[in-house]
Amino acid sequence: MAEVLKRLLIVCLLFAACAALVAWQIKTYWEQPLEIPSAGYALEIAPGQTLKSVASQLEQDGVYAHPWLIRLYGRYSGLDQSIKRGEYLVPAGTTPLSLLLLLESGKVVSYQVTLPEGITLGRALEILQAQASLLHELDGVLDHRIAKLTAAFPGSEGLFFPDSYRYEKGDSDWDVLQRAYRAMQDVLASEWQGREENLPYQSPYEALVMASIVERETGVAHERGEIAGVFVRRLNKNMRLQTDPTVIYGLGSDYSGNLRRVHLRDDSNPYNTYRHKGLPPTPIALPGREAIHAALHPLAGKTLYFVARGDGSHYFSETLAEHQQAVRKYQLNRRSDYRSSPGKR
Repeated sequence: MAEVLKRLLIVCLLFAACAALVAWQIKTYWEQPLEIPSAGYALEIAPGQTLKSVASQLEQDGVYAHPWLIRLYGRYSGLDQSIKRGEYLVPAGTTPLSLLLLLESGKVVSYQVTLPEGITLGRALEILQAQASLLHELDGVLDHRIAKLTAAFPGSEGLFFPDSYRYEKGDSDWDVLQRAYRAMQDVLASEWQGREENLPYQSPYEALVMASIVERETGVAHERGEIAGVFVRRLNKNMRLQTDPTVIYGLGSDYSGNLRRVHLRDDSNPYNTYRHKGLPPTPIALPGREAIHAALHPLAGKTLYFVARGDGSHYFSETLAEHQQAVRKYQLNRRSDYRSSPGKR
């Protein structure tokens, strides 16, 4: 009996020693840093990818030689079914365990794209197209998804809020554009609710059209309200807006950088506010919040005209005679073909 107990004790000790050795080895595998260069390792997880395939990817990339440990962890932790897709930047010195904790956290690399105020939808799409980390799904401004999204309006121009948007690997230009659309609807609704009384707009969309003109007319923040005031008073007096940016927008690719008198006399251009009264058919750019606010809170006053000083700012006039004098002072000596904006009736 004693001999049997002795043998059993030896077996138990051997088993415990083996278990301890295995545990030590596993602990070593867990704590040993992955083979990652000093610049880090970009691990991209595709939608639906499992932890098992991630382990194989690590092995193929020479990052980790024991993928079975990661597979085992995924099987019993449930992480295999809950990995967030995206791009993870794994720093040098990362251990297998800290990598798994990173994947569990879902802290993927994010990128940022900025759509500046005053650009057109076409230019916004070009900016999105240049983002290498975005998936490119859209086929220009006439893409059927854009048309469907903006079907309630006369056009798609101006309906996307200019701002900085963060995105992750796997997001598309369509994803970002939809966010910009929702942001514009939210901003426009908020500003419309707090608008001044007795404005010449029948809808928030008309206010958006005006905001786009204000956005294109000046880059000087404190002038936006005054420019909006000029245009609102002209609308109330049934005067033409006579603003160059609308004409230029209507010319599209035919605009060569020089606005000529023949362009200002063209009745066929629906955006020619020198010939057509009222607002143009659609916005001419993506206006920012400040321009929208200015369109809905125009500065009170009597000015009906303004002319560029040449330094980015404008001179405002109440009468046509004063305006013509300002044009001679600030512009006629610089450009023989100059047309002030807005001008006479």
